[in-house]
Amino acid sequence: MRKDPTMHSAQNWLRDAENWLDARGKAAWIAATVLGFIVFWPIGLALLAYMIMRKPMCGRTKKHRFKSRFSSTGNHAFDSYREETLKRLEDEQTAFTSFLDRLRQAKDQAEFDQFMNERRTGTDAPRQDTPYGGTPNPA
Repeated sequence: MRKDPTMHSAQNWLRDAENWLDARGKAAWIAATVLGFIVFWPIGLALLAYMIMRKPMCGRTKKHRFKSRFSSTGNHAFDSYREETLKRLEDEQTAFTSFLDRLRQAKDQAEFDQFMNERRTGTDAPRQDTPYGGTPNPA
């Protein structure tokens, strides 16, 4: 039983098209789907279904990246070194975030203190003869 040569070329064309879209990323898949809907809605629907069923349109899924990041390599020394390094980096990130929070609080406190000092000395206080501190109305 021989295969139909037209079917083989259609499979090659579809595989080539898929590889071409993968090389251009998610935006290319979305553009192809939109064009499919514009040209003939079943084409767009088929591309949309294919994208949903295929999930990782380009690259790996988040779950796969997360698993490979923390899975054991089989080398105990390296795994412990990696865990210590990740722990140290997380501690540094926490310390830096804390530092930024303290810096923001100090800046806010300095601005508030400056405002209160200006208000006490009257340099920024509104004048009493005008409603908003501007020049009095000539009328």
